[in-house]
Amino acid sequence: MYKQSWFYLFISSLFLAMPTLAFAEEMNAANTAWILTSTALVLFMTIPGLSLFYAGLVRSKNVLSVLMQCFAITGMVSVLWLIGVYSLAFDVGNDWIGGMGKAMFAGVGKDAMTGDIPEVSFSMFQMTFAIITPALIVGGFAERMRFSAMLIFSAIWVVLVYAPVTHWVWGGGWLSKMGLLDFAGGTVVHITAGVAAIVAAMWMGNRKGFPHTAMPPHNLTMTVTGAGMLWVGWFGFNGGSALAANADASMAMFVTHISAAVGTMTWLFLEWIKYGKPSVLGAVTGMVAGLGSITPASGYVGPGGALIIGFSAGLVCFFMTILIKRKLKIDDSLDVFPVHGVGGILGTLLAGVFASTELGVFSGMGFADNITSMGQQLWVQFVGVIATFVYTAIVTVGILKLVDMLVGLRVEHEEEVEGLDISQHEERGYDYL
Repeated sequence: MYKQSWFYLFISSLFLAMPTLAFAEEMNAANTAWILTSTALVLFMTIPGLSLFYAGLVRSKNVLSVLMQCFAITGMVSVLWLIGVYSLAFDVGNDWIGGMGKAMFAGVGKDAMTGDIPEVSFSMFQMTFAIITPALIVGGFAERMRFSAMLIFSAIWVVLVYAPVTHWVWGGGWLSKMGLLDFAGGTVVHITAGVAAIVAAMWMGNRKGFPHTAMPPHNLTMTVTGAGMLWVGWFGFNGGSALAANADASMAMFVTHISAAVGTMTWLFLEWIKYGKPSVLGAVTGMVAGLGSITPASGYVGPGGALIIGFSAGLVCFFMTILIKRKLKIDDSLDVFPVHGVGGILGTLLAGVFASTELGVFSGMGFADNITSMGQQLWVQFVGVIATFVYTAIVTVGILKLVDMLVGLRVEHEEEVEGLDISQHEERGYDYL
């Protein structure tokens, strides 16, 4: 009798404890650890990866200005993310923009969850995407924009372009409902950054002397160092977008590496054939093209698809760079549009092809829910590309006009000749004695 009573008491205690046990199991420690690691990797992509990559490509008199722009954007976007950009991107709103219910991280305490990871971990991970996107745009107007203009432009752009497009694609907006496949930012990051960069380059005009004066990179060693950091950091960018330490993350990392490797070799051999020698700059540019193109497709395609995407990226972006710089003579200083913009477009469209499960060794993981054919998926991908392209271009022009009226976009002729390191920051990157 007493033994039975103790037994029933023990069972009852277990049932009473179940809500507590269930709460403890809501957070997946492995997934959380992976997202924390991926967050560090993506931040590593901007500072120091992208910073060094870009800084080596400009002339020595502008090296500090590029480093400073990337560093300042990191700080500024982080603050804006806390104040309201995260809420606009991911809070419940309508098909076009999120609400402000999570401004200043209202309700985002340490116990709040996104799936089985803490929401603050998810938000910090997404913050690093918001940081690198305007930092990529820096390459379009490098060596000629005022520092104050860059800060104001980047701040407004993150609010008016990045936040809405993120909500469309990842925050439950209209493109998400259509079934757009964008695993890690083909539209959200690369198309928006690439389009904004070429719009800014065209709006501001070419650097003094372009294209008749040679403007070679001043430190390719620095650029290759940054490129290596980008390659490694991109595993967090794409692999982390699975939001779990699972097979999806593993495949995303593998196809990311394959596309980067193929993009590198494709660009390298194209230069070798066309110019007689493969260049270091070409190899690292091909790598970035491969990485940018696989980004939207990384969670949906297999290794065979990644092989084709990497090759296509190296080929298409190579000739687009020649077209933009040499034929059209548009001074997108560090080739943001032909590499990131075109790469993002290419990868977003090809995701609609190689996600198919019926391509043999080139098969992927399947189309979006409620989409049954490649034609349907390609149409959604096309709509996503066009909408992102047009919206970004129009809003970017408006922001540039506004900033030009407020502080003036471009430095004076004498300041550009002297270099932005001195004219904007009163410092030198190199002080030879």
